[in-house]
Amino acid sequence: MNARILKLISQLRETFWLVPGAMVLAGILLAIVLLSVDRSGHLPVWLTNGNWLYKGGGTGARTMLGAIASSTIGVAGTVFSITIAALSLAAGQMGPRLLRSFTSDRGVQVTLGAFLGTFSYALMVLRSVRTQAEGAFTPQLSLSFGILLAFACVATLVYFVGHMANRINVDTVIELVSEDIRVAMKYTVADKAQAESPPSAFWSNAVTIVDKRRGYLQQLDEDWLADWAVKRGTAIRLLVRRGDYVFPGAPIALMSIQVPEAEEAILNATALGSTRGSAGDAEYAVRQLVEVAVRALSPGINDPQTAMSVLNRLGATLCDLAGAHLPSGLTMRDDAVALVVPSLTYGSLAGVMFHMIRQNAAGSTAVMIRVLDVLTRVIACENDEARRKVLLHHADLVWADAQRDIGNAADLADVGRHHAMLRRTLAHGALGAIGARGL
Repeated sequence: MNARILKLISQLRETFWLVPGAMVLAGILLAIVLLSVDRSGHLPVWLTNGNWLYKGGGTGARTMLGAIASSTIGVAGTVFSITIAALSLAAGQMGPRLLRSFTSDRGVQVTLGAFLGTFSYALMVLRSVRTQAEGAFTPQLSLSFGILLAFACVATLVYFVGHMANRINVDTVIELVSEDIRVAMKYTVADKAQAESPPSAFWSNAVTIVDKRRGYLQQLDEDWLADWAVKRGTAIRLLVRRGDYVFPGAPIALMSIQVPEAEEAILNATALGSTRGSAGDAEYAVRQLVEVAVRALSPGINDPQTAMSVLNRLGATLCDLAGAHLPSGLTMRDDAVALVVPSLTYGSLAGVMFHMIRQNAAGSTAVMIRVLDVLTRVIACENDEARRKVLLHHADLVWADAQRDIGNAADLADVGRHHAMLRRTLAHGALGAIGARGL
């Protein structure tokens, strides 16, 4: 059940309409409250007799409120049009899966909400204004506050133009996605090394559990499912993890000892959706960043600088992982295996980071050299021998591709020097890198 609640919270956090809708509601409630204060007649004398409040009549009040309402709704349409144009540009150059970062941007939501909220406020106040022939009611406080809201909308518009100009910058997008990776990694890494999952023989007599649903696994309540399994004297091994697609009728889990209501338990502990992405899906965040680099390397865009910028962030992510422990996916209860979930390994993470970029950088000497430089720096940060071998494997793949695709002997020799520097760094540390540079 917690998985469904977490999914709902995640959807509300990323939805576009929540903040503008809340600001519209706030504008309506604010108008009701201020109109009540105006009708009560309890405003201080110094305020009503001063120059702070609106002093015009009903006709002028209606004209002013009509101008505020018409201008704010018109600018709101302009803001929406600019947002759609920015989304189209981002989808074409950086990939449609990055649109979520634009639609969930609080700056855009607050700007649209400010104009729509002011529009709603002006309409609510406008309906209460009465001329002399209708009973003469001019809400001075409400009208004055409406003028302040109009000025606030002007400031918001200035902010929005600068914000969107910066938001569609590819380096800004790369940094925002990099921040998503850092957040996802916080959910992924473990505080200490975990025990390895039981061998395959442990599940030799396991019962298969089939799921009739379809969609991406967005949320998983591992603690609840592990508690449920241990209370019934069984163990569960999920065959999917966050971000994997669940096919209808395909096995979703194994159970060491068959117990009733297992399908319902897995249903309650998981939440599926039509799109991939959750706070715990680090691989998906990495894939989003890799997609920016792959699109930049396409013949239609041909922007190797963007690809190299992505590689810098990927290398920084691997340096952050140096010394950190990736979970094994095993959950124990009372020294017994309760739940096993497929885990993200260092090798699979590095593969997601570098394979597609390397494959699409065929013949691009600058990008291949940058891949080798990034791997060299990560090797200098990482002390785990198994991880260093993974990094060396990717470096060897780059060198093999360079030998196959680069026809210029001078360019190939340049790539070879960087590959040699990586190997010397692997063997001798930073001193080896200096020697490789000939310093």
